[in-house]
Amino acid sequence: MFNSIQGIITEKLADTVRILTGGIEWDITVPATDIASLPPLGEKGKVFTWMYHREDQMRMFGFADAVRRNTFLELIKVEGIGPKQAVKIMGGINQEELETALEREDLTRLEAVPGLGKKTVQKMILALKGKIARDRGITAAAGPYDELVTALVEMGYDKRAAAEAVAKADAALPPETAAADREKLLFKQAIMFLSGV
Repeated sequence: MFNSIQGIITEKLADTVRILTGGIEWDITVPATDIASLPPLGEKGKVFTWMYHREDQMRMFGFADAVRRNTFLELIKVEGIGPKQAVKIMGGINQEELETALEREDLTRLEAVPGLGKKTVQKMILALKGKIARDRGITAAAGPYDELVTALVEMGYDKRAAAEAVAKADAALPPETAAADREKLLFKQAIMFLSGV
């Protein structure tokens, strides 16, 4: 439906951003940590969105980037965590800390996040460990191709799988491939690997 909304930021509240675009002012629920990274009032900003729709209500959720949106989508898959609680959780811990805490099974750090109790933290670790953490080793190895990996993630591919596909495509290309063509060929080949072609 909507991938992102871009326009003039008219208001920032505790967990809401209002963006004016094409004569429509959007009211978007955004984690506090993401609000802090958006441009100031009166400037152009962009949020990656997800629409929540039920018979009795409709709400737009927004995030600073596609990685944050993916984290939100993984969080709401955890039993007992709904969209509002996921936003509250994300507003109480930044992306890197959340990834690290989940990978290290750091119950103390996670239980310190507003809205999280011991049982929910245990469910989160069980469901999300290894799913939202970025593979920093693979990403670092990709080096100049970080932007390709990010583009693939924004298309919906898993970050770890995207990084591996780019690295595999890089290894498969002849070294003499012209730099101008290399990135385009890498992108095309990576998608083929990810699609199982």
